Amino acid sequence: MPTIKSSAELRNNYNQISELCHTYGEPVFITKNGKGDLAIMSVEAYEALTGKLELYRLLKEGLEDVSAGRTKPMDDAFAEIRGRRKQ
Repeated sequence: MPTIKSSAELRNNYNQISELCHTYGEPVFITKNGKGDLAIMSVEAYEALTGKLELYRLLKEGLEDVSAGRTKPMDDAFAEIRGRRKQ
């Protein structure tokens, strides 16, 4: 269940809301005039989220390479890397 707080609560209880973000690692949703306005989270949770998004992007790119035939056998790839290291 998401945690929802008003903008007044954010203004008046910043430390408590900050602690919620750090303790649970999930965003806290802030409302303004009764409607969703912001989602706030700890820096650690943000970095984990963006890290996952980057991983998904790289996995998608890899799957697209496989589908398009832009791959080579692992032994060939490692041999090429070893060859570069010797230079």
